[in-house]
Amino acid sequence: MKKQRLSKVLAASGIASRRACETLIFTGRVQVNQQTVLTPQTLVSLDEDLVFCDGQKVCHTEDKVYYILNKPYGFICSNTPERRKKIVLSLLPQSHRLFTVGRLDRDTTGLLLITNDGHFSQKVIHPSSNIEKEYLVKVQSDLTEEHLESLRKGGLVEGVFVKPVKVSKVRKGTFKMVLKEGKKREVRVLTQKARLTILELSRIRIGGLTLGSLPLGSYKTLTPKEKNAIFQ
Repeated sequence: MKKQRLSKVLAASGIASRRACETLIFTGRVQVNQQTVLTPQTLVSLDEDLVFCDGQKVCHTEDKVYYILNKPYGFICSNTPERRKKIVLSLLPQSHRLFTVGRLDRDTTGLLLITNDGHFSQKVIHPSSNIEKEYLVKVQSDLTEEHLESLRKGGLVEGVFVKPVKVSKVRKGTFKMVLKEGKKREVRVLTQKARLTILELSRIRIGGLTLGSLPLGSYKTLTPKEKNAIFQ
């Protein structure tokens, strides 16, 4: 079998997204033929090489699974169990090595994609896909036009200027924000910049896929139509 980049092989085996697999390699958590490898471009074949990640043998590609979860409050997006912290993966079947597609912080609820397909995950989160994410935000104060104008102007998030695609008022203390950048805690940063205090924050859409009526804490398998809708 033709050898491929180590990061690509790990992603195809359902370890994590391609980017996350590169981090696993950089941090010394991957061994090839009993040697720690720190270069994602290393060429390997699972038919010829012994590849281990975190002490577990990496095998050929699993059947791909795709889930949508309505993430509840208080859960973190992590593949590693942490003491006294609840992880979202505990809410799903344990029959595959799953990971989240991107992240929502502990206090944010809503639409979260979970899979074992690293290529799919990379396609969703990569900036070139230009996928919108929509959030519903409830704040402590009544929204004024000044608040909305500040939100629409955007601001610096992780050193990058982020400007929402759209900000719209839903009711006096609730608005929707559409973004494409995918920076960490970007909705919270921009809302704080507008001098507003968030009470509730939920992601309700990724691309053309909406959360709909899926109950909080529940999940379902994505249909092919729903999966394709993400990129429409």
